[in-house]
Amino acid sequence: MDRLTHAELLELKRWNTPTIYNGWEQITKRDVAGEGVNQEECCDFMPQMGTMVGYAVTLKVEPSVEKHKKVSSAWADYREYVASVPGPKIVVVQDLDKPRVAGSFWGEVNGNTHRALGCVGTITDGAIRDLDEMCNAGFKALARRLCVGHAHVVPVEWNVPVEVFGTAVVPGQLLHADKHGFLAVPSEDEGRLLEAARFMDSNECQTVIAAARNAHGKRPTEILAEVESAGTEFARRAREQFGTPGEW
Repeated sequence: MDRLTHAELLELKRWNTPTIYNGWEQITKRDVAGEGVNQEECCDFMPQMGTMVGYAVTLKVEPSVEKHKKVSSAWADYREYVASVPGPKIVVVQDLDKPRVAGSFWGEVNGNTHRALGCVGTITDGAIRDLDEMCNAGFKALARRLCVGHAHVVPVEWNVPVEVFGTAVVPGQLLHADKHGFLAVPSEDEGRLLEAARFMDSNECQTVIAAARNAHGKRPTEILAEVESAGTEFARRAREQFGTPGEW
């Protein structure tokens, strides 16, 4: 599989997640309605930090269960795993207590620790706390809610497939996330993703968006005709590039 360079990851970060999705849907053979994107609502608690892009490191937690604390090496072994994976990394945490929220894996300490280990943020279907402190650490979080305590939180299982917000994520999978939600990019689509996003963004700007923005002073019949024509041109360009008509 062709992995993206650091420069290419930074370029992906320039766009919002819906724009990346628009490129992805042109190149994937997956069901774009049922795979890849979060199926349940999640909340970006740091929208001012913009987009985050990185590769998944995965974890399961169960803060309600005290017996997990008896595994004395869990924290050290888990951190060693995180440290061993090249960055940038996004920690994807499946909370086994769901739909209950007993406590949070995330807070000021874990946010700073993971940032030091090359992680840029987290996607968790559980809770976070110490919101301002995590933000100060430069550690972005998409989560289900906020909470007060950590309860009996400890790493339970890591470097395994997880499911968050109704979407499966595997270790090493490329993730793109912002206030709209997240996209978990299938490995077979990663190599063509940036090129597709570039093309579709440009295609929109030069056709359907341009037609709407140039509507000032025109009669409704003219506007409708130009929007229709722009949609046809948008589809022609997408079909020529990818063999599909695109969104319009």
